[in-house]
Amino acid sequence: MSRRKRVIHKEVKRDLRYASPLVARLITSVMRNGKRSIAEKIVYTAIDTTRSAVDVVDPLEVLQKAIENIRPRLEVKSRRVGGATYQVPMEVASDRSHALAMRWLVTFASKRKGIPMAKALANELKDASTGQGAAIKKRDDLHKMAQANRAFAHFRW
Repeated sequence: MSRRKRVIHKEVKRDLRYASPLVARLITSVMRNGKRSIAEKIVYTAIDTTRSAVDVVDPLEVLQKAIENIRPRLEVKSRRVGGATYQVPMEVASDRSHALAMRWLVTFASKRKGIPMAKALANELKDASTGQGAAIKKRDDLHKMAQANRAFAHFRW
């Protein structure tokens, strides 16, 4: 019997400017201390900056491509078998992979010191959409770890 409770999925809200649930989730992950209006300014400025730098018609295209590039397909989870702990590779659910991608994007943008958050987020979005940047490296490291531990894949349950 599972020890966890059932997950209650909330209704996906959309942001006001683009009516996109992806942007709404990005705003929520950028937000600190409940300051939603500041987070909205940061995200909208970053999207506008990336749109002006790249000749793209749709403003959300760079964001969607960046999230798709960052999303992990595999991750490792610890499983305890017979007194030993193994790192077992498992596939990542789509909701979790989107959440990880958003988290990594915001984390590595905030680690870029010396520039405003909107510009750092725009740079991270541009890098991720072209297949570069710290978030892409994080995803690649996670995939390498899962690949290295694929011998323990039979411990999946």
